[in-house]
Amino acid sequence: MLDTIIIGGGPAALAAAVYAARQKIKFIVISKDVGGQVAWSSDVENYLGFSSIVGIKLAGEFKKHVETNGVKVEMAEVVGIEKKGKQFIVKTPTKNYETKTVLITSGKKPRKLGVKGEEDYEKRGVAYCATCDGPVFSGMNVAVIGGGNSALDAALLLDKYAKKIYVVNLNNQLSGERMLLSKVKKSKKVHIYDNAITKEIKGDGKKVTSLSFEQNGKEFEIKVGGVFVEIGSVPSNSFDKLTKKNQWGEITIHTKNGISNQTSVTGMFAAGDVSSVPEKQVIVAAGEGVKAILGIFKYLNGLK
Repeated sequence: MLDTIIIGGGPAALAAAVYAARQKIKFIVISKDVGGQVAWSSDVENYLGFSSIVGIKLAGEFKKHVETNGVKVEMAEVVGIEKKGKQFIVKTPTKNYETKTVLITSGKKPRKLGVKGEEDYEKRGVAYCATCDGPVFSGMNVAVIGGGNSALDAALLLDKYAKKIYVVNLNNQLSGERMLLSKVKKSKKVHIYDNAITKEIKGDGKKVTSLSFEQNGKEFEIKVGGVFVEIGSVPSNSFDKLTKKNQWGEITIHTKNGISNQTSVTGMFAAGDVSSVPEKQVIVAAGEGVKAILGIFKYLNGLK
């Protein structure tokens, strides 16, 4: 019987794991990867201690930190959680774990575009992580779908590799941080299409060859070798059928009796982007992970 299981591998999960290790409680971390959404980011410029650092490097620093505290991550996907009396069973495809508490810190996953050709050409030209896949498209023309920070970030990263970057934005103008907007607009490689509705991702059966969209009532088709879908993300919590969610599918959390990050189910906690905390930032996620594990310590002490 474990004291807690931390589900996820991002900043909330790993910060919580460091504190759990120092408290010498029985716990494990279960995640398909280590780093979470941080590893998708090109540059992180708002994390204390680093004026600017590439996301994958920051994720590496997180990994080193937890390893120095003896934390090991069970590399697996959580497929379900069951309540058994006052305890829980956390299920993976190969093993079940019994625990007194659960901390869900599984973050978010990319939102799908939902147009013809997207599923057919996923991993064959359709991508959701410019940081991960950008170098594959060196010298090619690529499209970035979206108009917010994630799209701007992707365009800037692809500027290092691609021949041309077409930003296809549904709204009448780009949104996002002013610094990112300024950098994107200064790039000679970036071409922006506002008021553009993506219609279809086309290919030759093996790879992406073009993207069609509608702009102000007219149909356009641009030749590209890659399409990066950057239209935000959705909570990665399909395995959780127990807790209450808000209108965006995030796990609702509250503080009661001095114990923070509690969900609607006693003994279950949530932190980071998967939760209803309004600020979605790396540093906030790390702090929320710590808050949650401190809440779990208090809860466990109450069980004794």
